[in-house]
Amino acid sequence: MQGLKGFGHGIYAVDSAYTGPDVAAIHLIEQDGRAALVDTGNNDALVHVEQALAETGLSPEAVDYVLLTHIHLDHAGGAGAFMAAFPNAKLVVHSRGARHMAEPSKLFAGVSAVYGAERAKELYGELIPVAPERIIEATEGLELNLAGRVIRVLDTPGHARHHVCYFDTVSRSFFTGDTFGLSYRALDVNGRPSIFPTTTPVQFEPEAMHASIARMEAEQPAAMYLTHYAQVTDVPRLAADLHRLIDAHVAIAERHANAGAERKALIEADVWELVGEEAQRQGWTLPEADWRKLLALDVELNAQGLDVWLGARAKD
Repeated sequence: MQGLKGFGHGIYAVDSAYTGPDVAAIHLIEQDGRAALVDTGNNDALVHVEQALAETGLSPEAVDYVLLTHIHLDHAGGAGAFMAAFPNAKLVVHSRGARHMAEPSKLFAGVSAVYGAERAKELYGELIPVAPERIIEATEGLELNLAGRVIRVLDTPGHARHHVCYFDTVSRSFFTGDTFGLSYRALDVNGRPSIFPTTTPVQFEPEAMHASIARMEAEQPAAMYLTHYAQVTDVPRLAADLHRLIDAHVAIAERHANAGAERKALIEADVWELVGEEAQRQGWTLPEADWRKLLALDVELNAQGLDVWLGARAKD
């Protein structure tokens, strides 16, 4: 089946196969025969999750929660399909995102504005509404009970204002969505991961992102489980790299703040230069052509996010 990997404490990563292997993980948390899923990928990911449940001896009826970190569609596009497949599940999502899960047309329109309508349809297909009575709003400090296992919600803006992270009290680990950045296994060097922030449109807020990362650091977590991609440890080093790279992205944006129509292209070129510097700093062994292909969409979206952030800041 599509990559299922266990990390102990009943935690597994399921490869959603979003745009390619080892790009987007759906995390499965199992406790005493009950299950929670963190993020959903798109509709096409459902078959991989159903296979993972079968492989771990769980039925669709065993899923108690589908936990969304935020409503960007590489994380939440499959939510309606998942809720249809898992009849006992509740969907947990930030209050800012709940209405979009119940009525997703505006959400899809926003995604189409970023990707283009044709590409958005290709990536995500039809978004299926979720019945409002099956939605739980993920508020700061909310504690979810998974067969006695407590999972706590932290409100973690910075990447998006509708972003939460989930702290698992058994493994003392966070499920971080995009707040703790991207860390692709293809870039690991002798098991040592690299990390890169996500400044994607439309709600990048650097100060909030720094604060959210610091809040998670304060818990001294044993590991972070990233949607992009799966488990990373050595959290203090990676957090320091994230703080440094967030500041570097902001510096790039500010350098081109008054560049007019060419601003986004100039930002993107400088983000690529930053990636190249990071490749040397971290000693990536993946050939440059391969890491450029792997990171192409992320760099484009980071540049878009910085451009939008500059525009929003100018209006304040």
